[in-house]
Amino acid sequence: MTNKTRMGLSCALSTPFNKDGTIDLHAFSEHAAWTLTHGCDGVTVFGTTGEGASISTRERANTLSYMQGAGFDLGTQVTLGIAAATIEETVEQMHIGYQAGCRAILLAPPFYFPNASEDGLFYWYASVIESLGGEARDILLYHIPSMTRVGVYPSLVYRLKKAFPKVILGVKDSSGNGENTAQLLAENKDLQILVGDERQLAKAVRNGAAGSICGIANLCPAEMRTIAHKGRDNKLIHHAVDAVLVYDFMPAIKALLAHRTGYQGWMRMRPPLSDMATRDARKLVNAFEAIFASE
Repeated sequence: MTNKTRMGLSCALSTPFNKDGTIDLHAFSEHAAWTLTHGCDGVTVFGTTGEGASISTRERANTLSYMQGAGFDLGTQVTLGIAAATIEETVEQMHIGYQAGCRAILLAPPFYFPNASEDGLFYWYASVIESLGGEARDILLYHIPSMTRVGVYPSLVYRLKKAFPKVILGVKDSSGNGENTAQLLAENKDLQILVGDERQLAKAVRNGAAGSICGIANLCPAEMRTIAHKGRDNKLIHHAVDAVLVYDFMPAIKALLAHRTGYQGWMRMRPPLSDMATRDARKLVNAFEAIFASE
């Protein structure tokens, strides 16, 4: 059965890397614990902010195993992001999450095929779910067309939830399109609608959204918790998001994490992405600190 407990605030965790390019599991685990202690209900590993499309199936398994050993309750705290174009690899990644007992699966569409029809996407999702059989549960459909070039629009959501009512948990809408979010909320009272754009979250929560999986929670989990649970907006978060989006989002989050923790390893990106320039990182840190100094 699908777990209908409200998702609340899940941090889209950034992923730290060692000098040799491997995942720094200690820093990753330490940061995940910090977000949970400071206001998050859960964490999402290897989503967009976590450079999930560059993380191998083996690395997903190793990271979840490490988190289990570190004492995380994967069944209530951890959502696993999936990024693959083939049905077989998608099923394999999801199987790892289910074996580990993850709270939910954040399932992106097959990103290499931007011209796929709605029918084609429906049958891709159906093939994945049917391949998993009774194991399939708690799937969050991931709508982020700016990254995947493939949209999971309301009509497709409707078809999938009707075909697999015990499997589809909800939708993460990272389109930044308020009208799309409003339509999802109006048509899917039976699903958990999560909003990725922190600036649109408060309004969506007041209209029935179940919370957020978001990148700014890496930095401001306490402030984001109030928005995700009470629908109470915070202009500081708007300004913080605007400051981050002057730059590429993923390395910008890492630059701010490096500043907060004092660990410069956070600056490392996995190819093909590049590390943020030191000069830009300094500008961002100064801008970010100025925003919260005004509180």
